[in-house]
Amino acid sequence: MASDLPMSAELEQISGEIADIFRALQNGFQKLDKIKDPNRQSKQLEELTGKMRECKRLIKEFDREIKDEESRNPPEVNKQLNEKKQSMIKELNSYVALRKTYQNSLGNKRVELFDMGAGGSDSVAEDNVQMASAMSNQELIDAGRKKMDETDQAIERSKMVVEQTIEVGAQTAANLKGQTEQMGRIVNELDTIQFSIKKASQLVKEIGRQVATDKCIMAFLFLIVCGVIAIIIVKIVNPHNKDIRDIPGLAPPAPVARRLLSVEAFKGFR
Repeated sequence: MASDLPMSAELEQISGEIADIFRALQNGFQKLDKIKDPNRQSKQLEELTGKMRECKRLIKEFDREIKDEESRNPPEVNKQLNEKKQSMIKELNSYVALRKTYQNSLGNKRVELFDMGAGGSDSVAEDNVQMASAMSNQELIDAGRKKMDETDQAIERSKMVVEQTIEVGAQTAANLKGQTEQMGRIVNELDTIQFSIKKASQLVKEIGRQVATDKCIMAFLFLIVCGVIAIIIVKIVNPHNKDIRDIPGLAPPAPVARRLLSVEAFKGFR
């Protein structure tokens, strides 16, 4: 397609294909007005929908080529190319709106959404096309019943899952209650053990004090015995030591006893 806008060969080819599709869409919708049979109208709409999809794909490709050549083109050329792309999107959306009008008049359930986006260098939006095949009333009823059966089955499965969840929750609650009671018993036992350890510690301290007292008494007695033994030894070894008194209950040394006996015998002769 000839154009005053400077474009590469690839852009020229894509632009020409898009223009051809727009002419086909225009002729197709004009022909659709002359068709009276609803089935033929539905078939014609399907063909036009296919052309719209192809046009949408080409517009995306056109946008990619613009971005690839953006660095090589002057800013003014890039601006004109983006404006041309937006005009293509606008024209395609007008045909989409026209197709929706015909679909509503035919009573079809088919919906197709085109969102090509806008903005100078924004990328074309991803496909957002949702379609449902044209059906007769009986087919729609059968499909509705099938969906209802599937929904009922899903609800039953959900009920089973809920019941199982409730059972698991009750079992978990019972286990937690048992574990809580067990923890309470363990705490009580720990308190009892701690009290017993405290009492045992006090008893050990008392026993230690008693043992220390007994040791002191035994040591004192041992010192007394040692002192007495030492005095006895000293008295025997040095009987004339006047600094050491006689121990009550102990006899004087043997020489002193003999001297006393001699004195008593001399007095007897007199």
